[in-house]
Order: sequence, then structure tokens, then C-alpha cells
Amino acid sequence: MRRVNLLPPCGGHQNVQSNFTVKKMMMTTCMRRIAALLAFVMLLTAPVSYAEGLRPFEPFDPAKAQSLATSPLTIESGGKTHKFTVELADTATQRDIGLMHRNVLAADHGMLFDFRYEQKTRFWMRNTFIPLDMVFIRSSGEIVYIAKNTVPHSEEPVGPAQNVQAVLELAGGTSETLGLKAGDKVHHKIFRNAPPDVGS
Repeated sequence: MRRVNLLPPCGGHQNVQSNFTVKKMMMTTCMRRIAALLAFVMLLTAPVSYAEGLRPFEPFDPAKAQSLATSPLTIESGGKTHKFTVELADTATQRDIGLMHRNVLAADHGMLFDFRYEQKTRFWMRNTFIPLDMVFIRSSGEIVYIAKNTVPHSEEPVGPAQNVQAVLELAGGTSETLGLKAGDKVHHKIFRNAPPDVGS
């Protein structure tokens, strides 16, 4: 690999006149080079989605991520029961923020968006730095559609033609790994169908 000189020398070994104007120009050049280096380092250390083509609406800022109360949720699929711990977003503000400015989501965790009644719902990935699976759910708890591995920062609306009451966001790839599909049943207190061992 060819070594790249990220910060060329800012002075020394140059035949320049030692006057105030020249020194000021050299200092300005140095500051510009340092600023460029810092910007480059920030780009390298940002979440991976920066390198995937789409850029965020605003810079990654963990301080803007929300932390909501959690509750248990299960999904019945293919004769198996999969257990999750989910944060419940049931106000307009909480739903608007969602999983923005997160850089990790455990495979057995997620966020459940409750709209309280069935309606047409579309989601996007603005300021979302990790790929997600979006599970669209009717008021009965039935899954009607799954958008898999949605692209970080994409502002293309995602959602089914059917009305839904809730959307469950899981780590990207989870639905594929577990074999989740339309017709599977989600159990949670918002659907009034939580099994006894999970709570009501």
C-alpha cells in the first residue's frame, strides 16, 4: 500500500522571505491542512454507512439518540417463538426520532412504533446509521410485510399497501436469520395478545 502523506510539512527547508506576510500565509496554509486532516479522520471513524454511498442528513451524534422504556415482545414463526426486548415509541415525537443516531442494535432488541389504530404507514431511513428490518404489523399482531436490510440514510418511503397499527424495527438481517415472514404472529401488550409468561 502506498503511504499517503496526510499532513505535508507546514514550514522549514523552504527558501522564503522571513517577513510577517509570508509567515501569515504559511500559518493559514497549515491551519487549512490541519482542518482537512481532521475532517478526513472523522470520515474514517464515522459509522460504516458513510462509505455505502448515501450521506446522512446531519452528522452522527449519539447525544441525539433517544432511550425509551422497554417491554417484552415475541414472534411466532415456523413453530418457534422468538423473544425480543423492544423500546416502545408511542408518541409522535418518539416515532419521529425512532432509531436515529444509533450505531448498534442487538439482535434480540428492537423498537416498536405504535400508531394506536390501523393506517397507511411509510418509513424512511433519514439519520439512521445502521441497516434495519422493518416489520409491518396489523392490530391483530399479524405481520403483513417485511422490508429487509433497509439502507441507512435512504429517504425513499418504505411500507405496504395494507393498513397497519405498528412497525417493529429490528437489526438488519434478523428476519432472514430467523425466517420471519408475512402471516407470522407478533405478541405484545399493544395488540392485547401478550402470552402469560411475557405479561399483558
